Amino acid sequence: MARPADPTTKRVWALPALPARPEDSHKGDYGRVVVAAGSAGMGGAAVLASQAALRAGAGRVTCACPQAVLPFFAPFPCVMTAVLEEAVVSALASKAEALCVGPGLGKAPETASIVRALLAGSKAPAVVDADALAALDASTLAALKDRAVLTPHPGEMASLTGSTVKVVQTDRRELAKDYAGRHGLVVVLKGHGTVVTDGLRLAVNATGNAGMATAGTGDVLSGVIAALLAQGMQPFEAAYLGVYLHGLAGDLAAKEKGLHSLIATDVLDCLPSAFGKHSRS
Repeated sequence: MARPADPTTKRVWALPALPARPEDSHKGDYGRVVVAAGSAGMGGAAVLASQAALRAGAGRVTCACPQAVLPFFAPFPCVMTAVLEEAVVSALASKAEALCVGPGLGKAPETASIVRALLAGSKAPAVVDADALAALDASTLAALKDRAVLTPHPGEMASLTGSTVKVVQTDRRELAKDYAGRHGLVVVLKGHGTVVTDGLRLAVNATGNAGMATAGTGDVLSGVIAALLAQGMQPFEAAYLGVYLHGLAGDLAAKEKGLHSLIATDVLDCLPSAFGKHSRS
C-alpha cells in the first residue's frame, strides 16, 4: 500500500517557460553540453542524446564516446566529437555548462571510473542516466548535490533504493521524493505519469504515450534536459519542462506514426514542433 503523501511536499502544476532567445544572441549564450555516451552495440544512444540536446536549444554539443562509436556521427555534422578518455572528458567538462552522462555507456569497470571522475570533478549541472546510474557511489552523490538530475526507469530506481520494481511502481512518488530529498538532487522517475521531484516539490507529467516504450526515447529525454540546464534553467525546472516537451513530442509523433510503430527518432524529429507549440501557449 502506498504511503500517504508528505504534506510538506508542494505539488507543482504550472510549467516553466522556455529560456528567452534574444535576437542579438550567439551560440555561446545557450551553453555547451558535453555528452558522455555510447559503447559497442549502443552507439545510437550517443547520437540520440546529442541530437536531442541540439534540438532542445543548446548552443554547442560535444559527444565523448569510444573510438568505435565515432563513425556513427558522420551524418550529423552539427555534433562535435571526442574520444571517451578520462583526461579528454575532464578537460571538456571544465568548459561545459551542462553534462549528459550515461546513455548507452555500458558497465565496464573502466567506464564507471570515468563516470565518477567526470561527475565529481566538474561543477556543471548534470543529467545522470542509464548506465551512469550504476556507477554512482556515496562520494559521487555528495558531489552532485544541488546540481544533478537523475533519470531512472523503475528497474534503475529499484537498484538505487535497494528495492524491487514492484515496490517502486507501487510507491513511485514517495520513493522518488525521499531519494531526491535525501541526496539533494532531482529525480525523474520515468514511466506512465513520470514523476519529477527535488524532495520539496513534485510534478507528475501528463504528456507521453505507450508508443514511447521503445529503445532510445530515454536517451532523447536526457539530451533535452541537459540542453535546458545549459541554457540556465535550474534542475527541477529543466527536468519538469524537459519531461513535458519530450512527452509532447511523443504525442505529436504518435499522431503521425501510431503507437505500435513509434521509434525514438520519431520523437526526436517532433521536438521542434513540441517546442514551438509550448512557446506559443
